[in-house]
Amino acid sequence: MLASQFHAPTLREAPADADIPSHRLLLRGGFIRPVSAGIFTYLPLGRRVLNKVERVVREEMDRAGAHEVLMPVLNPRELWERSGRWDTFQPTPLRVKDRAEREFCLGPTHEEIITDLVAMDLDSYRELPVTLYQIQVKFRDELRPRGGLIRCKEFIMKDAYSFGRSREDLDDAYDAMYEAYVRIFERLRLPIVTVQAEAGSIGGTDTREFMLLSENGEDTVFMCDSCDYASNAECATARAPEPIEPPTTGQPELVQTPNASTVEQVTELLDTTADRLVKTLLYRTDDGFVAALVRGDRSLNEFKLARVVGGHELRMADDEEVQHLTGARVGFAGPVGLPAEVTIIADHEVAAMREFITGANQDDAHLVGVNVGADFEVDAYADLRAACHGDACAQCDAGVLQARRCIELAHVFKLGTEYSEKLGASFRDADGNEQVCVMGCYGVGVSRIVAAVVEEYHDDHGIMWPRECAPFEVAILLLSPDDEELRGVAANLYTELREAGLDVLYDERDASPGVKFAEADLIGYPVRIVVGRRTRNEGKVELRRRLDEREEVVEVDDAVEAVQALLEHA
Repeated sequence: MLASQFHAPTLREAPADADIPSHRLLLRGGFIRPVSAGIFTYLPLGRRVLNKVERVVREEMDRAGAHEVLMPVLNPRELWERSGRWDTFQPTPLRVKDRAEREFCLGPTHEEIITDLVAMDLDSYRELPVTLYQIQVKFRDELRPRGGLIRCKEFIMKDAYSFGRSREDLDDAYDAMYEAYVRIFERLRLPIVTVQAEAGSIGGTDTREFMLLSENGEDTVFMCDSCDYASNAECATARAPEPIEPPTTGQPELVQTPNASTVEQVTELLDTTADRLVKTLLYRTDDGFVAALVRGDRSLNEFKLARVVGGHELRMADDEEVQHLTGARVGFAGPVGLPAEVTIIADHEVAAMREFITGANQDDAHLVGVNVGADFEVDAYADLRAACHGDACAQCDAGVLQARRCIELAHVFKLGTEYSEKLGASFRDADGNEQVCVMGCYGVGVSRIVAAVVEEYHDDHGIMWPRECAPFEVAILLLSPDDEELRGVAANLYTELREAGLDVLYDERDASPGVKFAEADLIGYPVRIVVGRRTRNEGKVELRRRLDEREEVVEVDDAVEAVQALLEHA
Protein backbone atom coordinates (compact mmCIF):
# COMPACT_ATOMS: atom_id res chain seq x y z
CA MET A 1 0.00 0.00 0.00
CA LEU A 2 1.30 3.45 -0.94
CA ALA A 3 1.02 5.96 1.88
CA SER A 4 0.04 8.71 -0.56
CA GLN A 5 -3.04 6.66 -1.50
CA PHE A 6 -3.95 5.47 1.99
CA HIS A 7 -6.34 7.42 4.22
CA ALA A 8 -4.60 7.72 7.60
CA PRO A 9 -5.39 11.13 9.14
CA THR A 10 -3.20 11.54 12.23
CA LEU A 11 -3.67 14.19 14.92
CA ARG A 12 -1.00 16.26 16.63
CA GLU A 13 -2.99 16.25 19.90
CA ALA A 14 -5.75 14.02 21.22
CA PRO A 15 -9.06 15.51 22.44
CA ALA A 16 -9.11 16.50 26.10
CA ASP A 17 -11.66 13.82 27.02
CA ALA A 18 -9.34 11.00 25.87
CA ASP A 19 -8.13 10.03 29.33
CA ILE A 20 -6.18 6.79 28.85
CA PRO A 21 -3.29 5.93 26.49
CA SER A 22 -5.21 3.61 24.16
CA HIS A 23 -7.95 6.17 23.61
CA ARG A 24 -5.47 8.98 22.97
CA LEU A 25 -3.20 6.99 20.67
CA LEU A 26 -5.97 5.35 18.64
CA LEU A 27 -7.42 8.81 18.00
CA ARG A 28 -4.07 10.46 17.25
CA GLY A 29 -2.89 7.58 15.06
CA GLY A 30 -5.96 7.75 12.84
CA PHE A 31 -7.49 4.41 13.88
CA ILE A 32 -10.86 5.57 15.22
CA ARG A 33 -13.07 8.65 15.36
CA PRO A 34 -15.87 9.33 17.87
CA VAL A 35 -19.48 9.59 16.75
CA SER A 36 -21.14 9.83 20.15
CA ALA A 37 -20.37 8.69 23.70
CA GLY A 38 -19.28 5.04 23.41
CA ILE A 39 -19.77 4.91 19.62
CA PHE A 40 -16.88 5.00 17.14
CA THR A 41 -16.11 4.84 13.44
CA TYR A 42 -13.12 2.66 12.52
CA LEU A 43 -10.88 4.34 9.95
CA PRO A 44 -8.83 2.23 7.50
CA LEU A 45 -5.99 1.61 9.97
CA GLY A 46 -8.45 0.63 12.68
CA ARG A 47 -10.34 -1.66 10.33
CA ARG A 48 -7.10 -3.39 9.36
CA VAL A 49 -6.26 -4.02 13.03
CA LEU A 50 -9.76 -5.37 13.66
CA ASN A 51 -9.39 -7.65 10.64
CA LYS A 52 -6.11 -9.00 12.01
CA VAL A 53 -7.63 -9.68 15.45
CA GLU A 54 -10.67 -11.30 13.88
CA ARG A 55 -8.42 -13.49 11.75
CA VAL A 56 -6.62 -14.81 14.84
CA VAL A 57 -9.94 -15.44 16.58
CA ARG A 58 -11.41 -17.22 13.55
CA GLU A 59 -8.36 -19.41 13.09
CA GLU A 60 -8.48 -20.55 16.71
CA MET A 61 -12.25 -21.06 16.68
CA ASP A 62 -11.96 -23.15 13.54
CA ARG A 63 -9.05 -25.08 15.08
CA ALA A 64 -11.26 -25.82 18.10
CA GLY A 65 -13.99 -27.23 15.85
CA ALA A 66 -16.48 -24.35 16.02
CA HIS A 67 -18.55 -23.27 13.02
CA GLU A 68 -19.16 -19.64 12.08
CA VAL A 69 -22.66 -18.22 11.67
CA LEU A 70 -24.03 -14.67 11.52
CA MET A 71 -27.10 -13.80 13.56
CA PRO A 72 -29.29 -10.70 13.35
CA VAL A 73 -28.77 -7.55 15.36
CA LEU A 74 -32.53 -7.20 15.91
CA ASN A 75 -33.79 -9.62 18.57
CA PRO A 76 -37.60 -9.99 18.87
CA ARG A 77 -39.11 -9.32 22.28
CA GLU A 78 -40.98 -12.62 22.35
CA LEU A 79 -37.74 -14.64 22.40
CA TRP A 80 -36.37 -12.59 25.28
CA GLU A 81 -39.65 -12.95 27.16
CA ARG A 82 -39.44 -16.72 26.76
CA SER A 83 -35.98 -16.68 28.32
CA GLY A 84 -37.17 -14.31 31.06
CA ARG A 85 -34.56 -11.62 30.30
CA TRP A 86 -36.58 -8.88 28.59
CA ASP A 87 -37.03 -6.99 31.87
CA THR A 88 -33.99 -8.27 33.80
CA PHE A 89 -30.94 -8.06 31.55
CA GLN A 90 -28.41 -5.46 32.71
CA PRO A 91 -27.54 -3.01 31.38
CA THR A 92 -31.00 -2.59 29.85
CA PRO A 93 -30.81 -3.38 26.11
CA LEU A 94 -31.46 -0.67 23.54
CA ARG A 95 -35.00 -1.20 22.24
CA VAL A 96 -36.82 -0.26 19.06
CA LYS A 97 -40.24 -0.79 17.44
CA ASP A 98 -41.00 -1.48 13.81
CA ARG A 99 -43.88 0.11 11.89
CA ALA A 100 -46.21 -2.64 13.13
CA GLU A 101 -45.34 -1.73 16.75
CA ARG A 102 -43.48 -5.01 17.26
CA GLU A 103 -40.69 -4.61 19.82
CA PHE A 104 -37.06 -5.60 19.35
CA CYS A 105 -33.83 -5.09 21.22
CA LEU A 106 -30.45 -4.53 19.63
CA GLY A 107 -28.62 -7.70 20.59
CA PRO A 108 -26.33 -7.30 23.62
CA THR A 109 -25.74 -11.06 23.48
CA HIS A 110 -27.30 -13.88 21.48
CA GLU A 111 -28.29 -16.80 23.74
CA GLU A 112 -31.94 -16.46 22.71
CA ILE A 113 -31.32 -16.31 18.97
CA ILE A 114 -28.83 -19.19 18.86
CA THR A 115 -30.93 -21.44 21.09
CA ASP A 116 -34.01 -20.81 18.95
CA LEU A 117 -31.93 -21.60 15.85
CA VAL A 118 -30.79 -24.92 17.28
CA ALA A 119 -34.32 -25.71 18.40
CA MET A 120 -35.46 -25.31 14.77
CA ASP A 121 -32.66 -27.19 13.05
CA LEU A 122 -31.30 -29.94 15.29
CA ASP A 123 -33.26 -33.03 16.19
CA SER A 124 -31.06 -36.11 16.58
CA TYR A 125 -28.28 -36.93 19.03
CA ARG A 126 -26.18 -37.70 15.94
CA GLU A 127 -26.03 -33.96 15.18
CA LEU A 128 -24.50 -33.17 18.57
CA PRO A 129 -22.25 -31.90 20.01
CA VAL A 130 -21.87 -28.70 18.02
CA THR A 131 -20.37 -25.27 18.72
CA LEU A 132 -21.48 -22.25 16.69
CA TYR A 133 -19.89 -18.80 16.81
CA GLN A 134 -20.15 -15.37 15.23
CA ILE A 135 -18.17 -12.13 15.13
CA GLN A 136 -20.66 -9.32 15.19
CA VAL A 137 -21.62 -5.91 16.54
CA LYS A 138 -23.24 -5.87 19.99
CA PHE A 139 -25.13 -3.08 21.73
CA ARG A 140 -25.30 -2.34 25.45
CA ASP A 141 -26.75 0.87 26.85
CA GLU A 142 -23.85 1.63 29.16
CA LEU A 143 -24.56 4.40 31.64
CA ARG A 144 -21.01 5.74 31.50
CA PRO A 145 -19.04 4.71 28.41
CA ARG A 146 -15.35 5.36 29.03
CA GLY A 147 -11.83 4.65 27.89
CA GLY A 148 -12.44 4.78 24.17
CA LEU A 149 -12.89 1.16 23.08
CA ILE A 150 -12.69 -0.20 26.65
CA ARG A 151 -16.39 0.31 27.39
CA CYS A 152 -18.70 1.18 24.51
CA LYS A 153 -22.38 1.25 23.70
CA GLU A 154 -21.58 -0.43 20.37
CA PHE A 155 -18.73 -2.92 20.13
CA ILE A 156 -17.53 -5.99 18.26
CA MET A 157 -17.60 -9.36 19.97
CA LYS A 158 -16.98 -12.99 19.18
CA ASP A 159 -19.64 -15.06 20.89
CA ALA A 160 -19.75 -18.85 20.71
CA TYR A 161 -22.35 -21.31 21.99
CA SER A 162 -21.93 -25.03 22.48
CA PHE A 163 -24.75 -27.56 22.45
CA GLY A 164 -24.22 -31.10 23.69
CA ARG A 165 -25.99 -34.24 24.77
CA SER A 166 -24.58 -34.39 28.27
CA ARG A 167 -22.56 -32.66 30.93
CA GLU A 168 -19.50 -34.45 29.55
CA ASP A 169 -20.09 -32.85 26.13
CA LEU A 170 -20.31 -29.47 27.83
CA ASP A 171 -17.08 -30.06 29.73
CA ASP A 172 -15.31 -31.01 26.51
CA ALA A 173 -16.58 -27.93 24.64
CA TYR A 174 -15.72 -25.67 27.58
CA ASP A 175 -12.18 -27.01 27.73
CA ALA A 176 -11.75 -26.62 23.96
CA MET A 177 -12.89 -23.00 24.09
CA TYR A 178 -10.72 -22.26 27.12
CA GLU A 179 -7.65 -23.61 25.36
CA ALA A 180 -8.55 -21.69 22.18
CA TYR A 181 -8.71 -18.48 24.20
CA VAL A 182 -5.31 -19.17 25.71
CA ARG A 183 -3.89 -19.55 22.19
CA ILE A 184 -5.60 -16.36 20.98
CA PHE A 185 -4.02 -14.25 23.69
CA GLU A 186 -0.64 -15.93 23.31
CA ARG A 187 -0.64 -15.08 19.60
CA LEU A 188 -1.61 -11.48 20.38
CA ARG A 189 1.14 -11.29 23.02
CA LEU A 190 -1.30 -10.38 25.78
CA PRO A 191 -0.24 -11.70 29.23
CA ILE A 192 -3.67 -12.80 30.42
CA VAL A 193 -4.67 -13.78 33.95
CA THR A 194 -7.67 -16.11 34.28
CA VAL A 195 -9.88 -15.51 37.30
CA GLN A 196 -13.05 -16.77 38.92
CA ALA A 197 -15.99 -14.64 37.90
CA GLU A 198 -19.69 -13.90 38.26
CA ALA A 199 -22.04 -14.90 35.47
CA GLY A 200 -24.15 -11.74 35.76
CA SER A 201 -27.10 -11.43 33.37
CA ILE A 202 -25.86 -14.35 31.23
CA GLY A 203 -26.22 -16.97 33.96
CA GLY A 204 -24.43 -20.26 34.34
CA THR A 205 -21.65 -21.80 36.40
CA ASP A 206 -17.88 -22.39 36.23
CA THR A 207 -17.41 -18.89 34.88
CA ARG A 208 -13.89 -17.69 34.17
CA GLU A 209 -12.71 -14.32 32.91
CA PHE A 210 -9.56 -13.60 30.95
CA MET A 211 -8.09 -10.39 32.33
CA LEU A 212 -5.25 -8.12 31.27
CA LEU A 213 -3.73 -6.40 34.28
CA SER A 214 -3.70 -2.69 33.55
CA GLU A 215 -3.76 0.41 35.71
CA ASN A 216 -6.29 1.86 33.26
CA GLY A 217 -8.68 -1.09 33.53
CA GLU A 218 -12.20 -0.65 34.85
CA ASP A 219 -12.42 -4.00 36.65
CA THR A 220 -10.65 -5.19 39.78
CA VAL A 221 -9.23 -8.63 40.47
CA PHE A 222 -7.85 -9.99 43.70
CA MET A 223 -4.74 -12.14 43.48
CA CYS A 224 -3.03 -13.96 46.34
CA ASP A 225 0.64 -13.14 46.82
CA SER A 226 1.40 -16.72 47.93
CA CYS A 227 -0.79 -19.08 45.88
CA ASP A 228 -2.61 -19.18 42.54
CA TYR A 229 -5.90 -17.79 43.82
CA ALA A 230 -7.33 -15.10 41.50
CA SER A 231 -10.86 -13.80 41.36
CA ASN A 232 -12.95 -10.97 40.02
CA ALA A 233 -13.96 -8.49 42.72
CA GLU A 234 -17.57 -9.59 42.29
CA CYS A 235 -16.88 -12.99 43.82
CA ALA A 236 -13.51 -12.67 45.58
CA THR A 237 -13.47 -14.30 49.01
CA ALA A 238 -11.35 -13.46 52.04
CA ARG A 239 -10.52 -15.82 54.87
CA ALA A 240 -13.23 -15.70 57.53
CA PRO A 241 -12.16 -14.83 61.08
CA GLU A 242 -12.60 -17.33 63.89
CA PRO A 243 -16.01 -16.88 65.54
CA ILE A 244 -16.17 -15.93 69.21
CA GLU A 245 -18.62 -16.72 71.99
CA PRO A 246 -20.50 -13.50 72.71
CA PRO A 247 -22.15 -12.82 76.06
CA THR A 248 -25.47 -14.61 76.52
CA THR A 249 -26.93 -11.89 78.77
CA GLY A 250 -26.93 -8.16 78.84
CA GLN A 251 -29.08 -5.29 77.70
CA PRO A 252 -28.19 -3.03 74.75
CA GLU A 253 -28.34 0.68 75.44
CA LEU A 254 -30.68 2.81 73.35
CA VAL A 255 -28.97 6.04 72.31
CA GLN A 256 -30.39 8.95 70.38
CA THR A 257 -28.68 9.64 67.06
CA PRO A 258 -30.67 12.46 65.46
CA ASN A 259 -30.28 12.57 61.67
CA ALA A 260 -27.32 10.13 61.88
CA SER A 261 -28.34 7.60 59.24
CA THR A 262 -24.93 6.82 57.71
CA VAL A 263 -21.93 4.99 59.15
CA GLU A 264 -19.86 8.17 59.00
CA GLN A 265 -22.49 10.20 60.87
CA VAL A 266 -22.99 7.55 63.56
CA THR A 267 -19.29 7.01 64.23
CA GLU A 268 -18.69 10.75 64.51
CA LEU A 269 -21.63 11.25 66.85
CA LEU A 270 -20.76 8.28 69.09
CA ASP A 271 -17.00 8.82 68.86
CA THR A 272 -16.28 5.29 67.69
CA THR A 273 -14.94 3.49 64.62
CA ALA A 274 -16.80 1.87 61.73
CA ASP A 275 -15.59 -1.63 62.60
CA ARG A 276 -17.69 -1.43 65.81
CA LEU A 277 -20.91 -1.08 63.78
CA VAL A 278 -23.03 -3.67 62.00
CA LYS A 279 -25.03 -2.47 59.00
CA THR A 280 -28.46 -4.00 58.42
CA LEU A 281 -29.42 -3.96 54.74
CA LEU A 282 -32.94 -5.06 53.85
CA TYR A 283 -33.73 -6.83 50.58
CA ARG A 284 -36.85 -8.22 48.96
CA THR A 285 -36.87 -11.63 47.28
CA ASP A 286 -39.78 -13.43 45.69
CA ASP A 287 -39.99 -15.48 48.91
CA GLY A 288 -40.00 -12.56 51.36
CA PHE A 289 -37.50 -10.26 53.04
CA VAL A 290 -33.85 -10.74 53.93
CA ALA A 291 -31.69 -8.70 56.30
CA ALA A 292 -28.02 -8.81 55.32
CA LEU A 293 -25.58 -7.91 58.09
CA VAL A 294 -22.04 -6.70 57.42
CA ARG A 295 -19.49 -4.83 59.49
CA GLY A 296 -19.77 -1.06 59.28
CA ASP A 297 -16.49 -0.59 57.44
CA ARG A 298 -17.37 -3.21 54.81
CA SER A 299 -19.43 -3.14 51.62
CA LEU A 300 -22.08 -5.75 50.93
CA ASN A 301 -21.46 -7.77 47.77
CA GLU A 302 -24.93 -8.24 46.25
CA PHE A 303 -23.70 -11.02 43.96
CA LYS A 304 -22.74 -13.05 47.01
CA LEU A 305 -26.06 -12.36 48.72
CA ALA A 306 -27.90 -13.41 45.57
CA ARG A 307 -26.05 -16.74 45.58
CA VAL A 308 -26.98 -17.32 49.24
CA VAL A 309 -30.70 -16.73 48.64
CA GLY A 310 -30.63 -19.00 45.60
CA GLY A 311 -32.41 -18.36 42.33
CA HIS A 312 -34.73 -15.75 43.77
CA GLU A 313 -34.99 -12.26 42.34
CA LEU A 314 -33.23 -9.86 44.68
CA ARG A 315 -33.75 -6.13 45.08
CA MET A 316 -33.16 -3.65 47.88
CA ALA A 317 -36.27 -2.91 49.93
CA ASP A 318 -37.79 0.47 49.15
CA ASP A 319 -38.46 3.20 51.69
CA GLU A 320 -42.04 2.09 52.29
CA GLU A 321 -41.02 -1.53 52.85
CA VAL A 322 -38.26 -0.52 55.27
CA GLN A 323 -40.74 1.62 57.22
CA HIS A 324 -43.18 -1.31 57.35
CA LEU A 325 -40.58 -3.80 58.60
CA THR A 326 -38.72 -1.60 61.07
CA GLY A 327 -41.03 1.24 61.98
CA ALA A 328 -38.20 3.63 61.08
CA ARG A 329 -36.75 5.55 58.19
CA VAL A 330 -33.99 4.14 56.01
CA GLY A 331 -30.68 4.31 57.89
CA PHE A 332 -31.96 3.16 61.28
CA ALA A 333 -32.67 -0.54 60.61
CA GLY A 334 -31.17 -3.15 62.94
CA PRO A 335 -31.48 -6.89 63.56
CA VAL A 336 -32.97 -6.62 67.07
CA GLY A 337 -36.75 -6.97 66.97
CA LEU A 338 -37.17 -7.53 63.24
CA PRO A 339 -40.36 -9.37 62.28
CA ALA A 340 -40.10 -13.16 62.14
CA GLU A 341 -40.79 -13.03 58.41
CA VAL A 342 -37.35 -11.46 57.84
CA THR A 343 -34.50 -13.94 57.31
CA ILE A 344 -31.29 -12.69 58.92
CA ILE A 345 -28.09 -13.58 57.05
CA ALA A 346 -24.82 -12.29 58.53
CA ASP A 347 -21.32 -12.05 57.15
CA HIS A 348 -18.77 -14.29 58.89
CA GLU A 349 -17.13 -11.25 60.45
CA VAL A 350 -20.26 -10.58 62.51
CA ALA A 351 -19.69 -13.93 64.25
CA ALA A 352 -16.37 -12.51 65.50
CA MET A 353 -17.93 -9.35 66.98
CA ARG A 354 -19.41 -8.55 70.38
CA GLU A 355 -21.10 -5.54 71.91
CA PHE A 356 -21.47 -3.81 68.58
CA ILE A 357 -23.70 -0.95 67.41
CA THR A 358 -26.77 -1.37 65.20
CA GLY A 359 -29.78 0.60 64.15
CA ALA A 360 -32.57 0.51 66.75
CA ASN A 361 -35.54 0.22 64.34
CA GLN A 362 -36.57 3.63 65.63
CA ASP A 363 -36.12 6.97 63.96
CA ASP A 364 -32.97 8.79 65.10
CA ALA A 365 -31.83 5.98 67.41
CA HIS A 366 -29.20 3.22 67.61
CA LEU A 367 -28.45 0.35 69.98
CA VAL A 368 -25.04 0.08 71.64
CA GLY A 369 -23.76 -3.19 73.09
CA VAL A 370 -25.64 -5.62 70.83
CA ASN A 371 -24.68 -9.32 70.82
CA VAL A 372 -25.67 -12.24 68.63
CA GLY A 373 -27.53 -14.85 70.65
CA ALA A 374 -28.40 -12.57 73.55
CA ASP A 375 -30.27 -9.95 71.51
CA PHE A 376 -31.12 -11.60 68.20
CA GLU A 377 -30.48 -14.82 66.28
CA VAL A 378 -28.79 -15.21 62.92
CA ASP A 379 -30.49 -17.63 60.52
CA ALA A 380 -27.34 -18.22 58.48
CA TYR A 381 -23.75 -17.05 58.19
CA ALA A 382 -22.16 -16.58 54.78
CA ASP A 383 -19.44 -14.70 52.95
CA LEU A 384 -21.33 -11.51 52.11
CA ARG A 385 -18.80 -8.70 52.07
CA ALA A 386 -16.73 -7.30 49.24
CA ALA A 387 -13.09 -8.36 49.45
CA CYS A 388 -10.48 -5.70 50.24
CA HIS A 389 -6.82 -5.20 49.40
CA GLY A 390 -4.76 -6.82 52.17
CA ASP A 391 -7.38 -9.41 53.20
CA ALA A 392 -6.15 -12.85 54.20
CA CYS A 393 -6.46 -15.38 51.37
CA ALA A 394 -9.19 -17.98 51.85
CA GLN A 395 -7.35 -20.59 49.77
CA CYS A 396 -4.02 -20.71 51.61
CA ASP A 397 -2.76 -20.05 55.12
CA ALA A 398 -0.07 -17.47 54.40
CA GLY A 399 -1.31 -15.39 51.49
CA VAL A 400 -2.63 -11.85 51.32
CA LEU A 401 -4.99 -10.61 48.61
CA GLN A 402 -3.68 -7.91 46.30
CA ALA A 403 -6.18 -5.75 44.42
CA ARG A 404 -5.19 -5.12 40.79
CA ARG A 405 -6.92 -3.10 38.11
CA CYS A 406 -7.59 -4.99 34.89
CA ILE A 407 -9.40 -5.12 31.56
CA GLU A 408 -11.79 -8.01 30.93
CA LEU A 409 -11.19 -9.47 27.46
CA ALA A 410 -13.05 -12.77 27.48
CA HIS A 411 -15.50 -14.81 29.53
CA VAL A 412 -16.53 -18.47 29.47
CA PHE A 413 -19.68 -19.95 31.05
CA LYS A 414 -21.32 -23.31 31.52
CA LEU A 415 -24.98 -22.50 30.94
CA GLY A 416 -26.45 -25.97 31.43
CA THR A 417 -30.08 -26.29 30.35
CA GLU A 418 -31.58 -22.96 31.44
CA TYR A 419 -31.97 -21.54 27.92
CA SER A 420 -32.53 -24.82 26.12
CA GLU A 421 -35.43 -25.69 28.42
CA LYS A 422 -37.10 -22.31 28.02
CA LEU A 423 -36.58 -22.10 24.27
CA GLY A 424 -37.16 -25.73 23.33
CA ALA A 425 -33.69 -26.83 22.19
CA SER A 426 -34.01 -30.60 22.50
CA PHE A 427 -32.97 -33.75 20.66
CA ARG A 428 -33.90 -37.41 20.37
CA ASP A 429 -31.45 -39.76 22.05
CA ALA A 430 -30.50 -43.24 20.77
CA ASP A 431 -33.65 -44.68 22.34
CA GLY A 432 -35.91 -42.07 20.78
CA ASN A 433 -36.45 -40.16 24.02
CA GLU A 434 -36.50 -36.38 23.99
CA GLN A 435 -33.64 -34.76 25.90
CA VAL A 436 -32.69 -31.13 26.49
CA CYS A 437 -29.42 -29.78 25.06
CA VAL A 438 -26.69 -28.85 27.53
CA MET A 439 -25.22 -25.45 26.65
CA GLY A 440 -22.08 -23.38 27.11
CA CYS A 441 -21.34 -19.76 26.22
CA TYR A 442 -17.97 -18.19 25.33
CA GLY A 443 -17.29 -14.53 24.53
CA VAL A 444 -14.26 -12.51 23.39
CA GLY A 445 -14.28 -8.71 23.16
CA VAL A 446 -12.73 -8.22 19.72
CA SER A 447 -12.78 -4.42 19.62
CA ARG A 448 -11.76 -4.24 23.28
CA ILE A 449 -8.69 -6.34 22.44
CA VAL A 450 -7.58 -3.54 20.12
CA ALA A 451 -7.55 -1.09 23.04
CA ALA A 452 -5.98 -3.65 25.38
CA VAL A 453 -3.07 -4.26 23.02
CA VAL A 454 -2.37 -0.53 22.90
CA GLU A 455 -2.58 -0.29 26.72
CA GLU A 456 -0.01 -3.08 26.95
CA TYR A 457 2.25 -1.94 24.10
CA HIS A 458 2.90 1.79 23.87
CA ASP A 459 5.49 4.37 24.83
CA ASP A 460 5.74 8.14 24.83
CA HIS A 461 5.97 8.18 21.03
CA GLY A 462 3.05 5.96 20.12
CA ILE A 463 1.84 2.39 19.67
CA MET A 464 4.00 -0.74 19.40
CA TRP A 465 1.73 -3.28 17.65
CA PRO A 466 2.60 -6.97 17.89
CA ARG A 467 2.99 -8.43 14.42
CA GLU A 468 -0.22 -10.51 14.57
CA CYS A 469 -2.48 -7.48 14.80
CA ALA A 470 -0.44 -4.63 13.29
CA PRO A 471 -2.17 -2.69 10.49
CA PHE A 472 1.00 -3.22 8.41
CA GLU A 473 3.94 -5.40 9.35
CA VAL A 474 6.56 -3.22 7.67
CA ALA A 475 6.83 0.45 6.77
CA ILE A 476 9.31 1.66 4.17
CA LEU A 477 10.23 5.31 4.70
CA LEU A 478 11.69 6.98 1.62
CA LEU A 479 13.42 10.10 2.92
CA SER A 480 14.26 11.71 -0.44
CA PRO A 481 11.28 11.22 -2.74
CA ASP A 482 12.90 13.31 -5.49
CA ASP A 483 15.94 11.01 -5.73
CA GLU A 484 15.23 8.61 -8.59
CA GLU A 485 17.89 6.13 -7.45
CA LEU A 486 16.47 5.92 -3.94
CA ARG A 487 12.93 5.70 -5.31
CA GLY A 488 14.02 2.68 -7.34
CA VAL A 489 15.60 1.00 -4.29
CA ALA A 490 12.51 1.62 -2.16
CA ALA A 491 10.14 0.43 -4.89
CA ASN A 492 12.15 -2.77 -5.39
CA LEU A 493 12.12 -3.44 -1.63
CA TYR A 494 8.38 -2.86 -1.57
CA THR A 495 7.87 -5.43 -4.31
CA GLU A 496 10.23 -8.00 -2.78
CA LEU A 497 8.69 -7.73 0.69
CA ARG A 498 5.18 -8.14 -0.69
CA GLU A 499 6.29 -11.14 -2.76
CA ALA A 500 7.65 -12.59 0.49
CA GLY A 501 4.10 -12.45 1.87
CA LEU A 502 4.52 -9.41 4.10
CA ASP A 503 2.01 -6.64 4.65
CA VAL A 504 3.86 -3.44 3.68
CA LEU A 505 3.17 0.30 3.71
CA TYR A 506 5.46 2.30 1.41
CA ASP A 507 5.68 5.93 2.56
CA GLU A 508 6.76 7.71 -0.61
CA ARG A 509 4.99 10.97 0.27
CA ASP A 510 6.60 14.36 -0.17
CA ALA A 511 6.89 14.96 3.58
CA SER A 512 9.83 15.73 5.85
CA PRO A 513 11.83 12.90 7.45
CA GLY A 514 10.73 14.15 10.87
CA VAL A 515 7.06 13.80 9.97
CA LYS A 516 7.59 10.30 8.58
CA PHE A 517 9.55 9.12 11.62
CA ALA A 518 7.00 10.58 14.05
CA GLU A 519 4.02 9.05 12.24
CA ALA A 520 5.71 5.65 11.95
CA ASP A 521 6.31 5.62 15.72
CA LEU A 522 2.81 6.92 16.47
CA ILE A 523 1.07 4.36 14.26
CA GLY A 524 3.39 1.61 15.48
CA TYR A 525 4.52 -0.53 12.53
CA PRO A 526 6.49 -3.51 13.90
CA VAL A 527 9.49 -2.96 11.57
CA ARG A 528 10.62 0.24 9.89
CA ILE A 529 12.97 0.43 6.90
CA VAL A 530 14.68 3.74 6.13
CA VAL A 531 15.85 4.36 2.59
CA GLY A 532 17.94 7.53 2.71
CA ARG A 533 21.44 9.00 2.72
CA ARG A 534 23.11 5.79 3.92
CA THR A 535 21.44 3.90 1.09
CA ARG A 536 22.89 6.30 -1.47
CA ASN A 537 26.35 6.44 0.09
CA GLU A 538 26.83 2.87 1.34
CA GLY A 539 24.18 0.76 -0.37
CA LYS A 540 22.57 -0.03 2.97
CA VAL A 541 19.21 0.47 4.65
CA GLU A 542 18.42 1.08 8.29
CA LEU A 543 16.04 -1.30 10.07
CA ARG A 544 14.33 -0.72 13.39
CA ARG A 545 12.00 -2.97 15.36
CA ARG A 546 9.40 -0.86 17.14
CA LEU A 547 8.78 -3.21 20.09
CA ASP A 548 12.30 -3.10 21.56
CA GLU A 549 13.92 -0.41 19.37
CA ARG A 550 16.46 -2.86 18.02
CA GLU A 551 18.30 -1.31 15.08
CA GLU A 552 20.27 -2.91 12.27
CA VAL A 553 22.06 -1.59 9.19
CA VAL A 554 22.10 -4.13 6.36
CA GLU A 555 22.94 -4.33 2.68
CA VAL A 556 19.95 -3.67 0.46
CA ASP A 557 20.18 -7.21 -0.93
CA ASP A 558 19.92 -8.64 2.61
CA ALA A 559 17.03 -6.44 3.72
CA VAL A 560 14.15 -8.87 3.12
CA GLU A 561 15.79 -11.67 5.08
CA ALA A 562 16.74 -9.27 7.89
CA VAL A 563 13.19 -7.92 8.10
CA GLN A 564 11.77 -11.43 8.32
CA ALA A 565 14.17 -12.22 11.16
CA LEU A 566 13.15 -9.09 13.06
CA LEU A 567 9.47 -9.89 12.60
CA GLU A 568 9.88 -13.30 14.20
CA HIS A 569 10.11 -11.54 17.56
CA ALA A 570 7.85 -8.57 16.83
